[in-house]
Amino acid sequence: MGEASERSIGALIRDGGRSFSFEFFPPRDEDGERVLWQSISELEALEPTFVSVTYGAGGATRDRTVAITRRIARETSMLPMAHLTCVGHTTAELAEVLRQLTEAGVRNVLALRGDPPGGPGSAWEKTPDGLDYASDLVAFIKQTADLTVGVAAFPEGHRDAASIDDDALVLKAKTDAGAEFAVTEMVLRASDYFGLVERAHALGVDFPIIPGIMPILNLASMRKMVELSGREVPDDVLGRILPLRDDPAALRAEGIAIATELCDALLEGGAPGLHFYTLNRSKATREIYQGLRTTV
Repeated sequence: MGEASERSIGALIRDGGRSFSFEFFPPRDEDGERVLWQSISELEALEPTFVSVTYGAGGATRDRTVAITRRIARETSMLPMAHLTCVGHTTAELAEVLRQLTEAGVRNVLALRGDPPGGPGSAWEKTPDGLDYASDLVAFIKQTADLTVGVAAFPEGHRDAASIDDDALVLKAKTDAGAEFAVTEMVLRASDYFGLVERAHALGVDFPIIPGIMPILNLASMRKMVELSGREVPDDVLGRILPLRDDPAALRAEGIAIATELCDALLEGGAPGLHFYTLNRSKATREIYQGLRTTV
């Protein structure tokens, strides 16, 4: 089944119509491992364009990220993409990770600066003999390995950016360094995504920008995730969710409905696809996929 791993995600998105992809994270224990591979098995039937595997803070899950992407490449029909960050790594260590990924049959990497060691919103600390910016990491990967490189994009601007226009310039720098596509953090409003695309295009960034999707299944956890990115849940979404906070099943159903409406709006507006943050579960993603009006 290894043929899928040889394909370039950038080329697939540019040439193959709409993209539909999933994101997983390395589990902490055997129970989490079972849940992950059950979800991967269930989602494989949807024939995603690619799947991505995240990378722990400071490279904490480096070996498991490599192991999971290796297994996806070798044992499934899906195309894997490994995340890689600047945090906690020298360039020599980054080169070793790239060597391991290449040997594992992985040909696509998402290059990220990563959160500061002190957590989102804290001061950035460069690792000695390491790299400072995602654009530096993109350039390093292109110089070191024969890989397709994607990057992150931020519909409302990165929390550390001086402005959304400055944030767009950062995306342009990643493009100039050799990135071929971008995946956004979770989109909360379709208008934010389209504003990002417009700003990027104005600077000459013409690669595909895929919106990230995460349905609200639990109000507290969603608020925490949004807070970490320096944003707020939109008022109109809160207006639909808050009345249901004492009814978990109804809240979950409304969260799925909101995410499905958002996905349709994004696709109908011209988004090149959808990237689902699955939290290693498949049910919500499958429900949204089945409820879409717009064909993926």
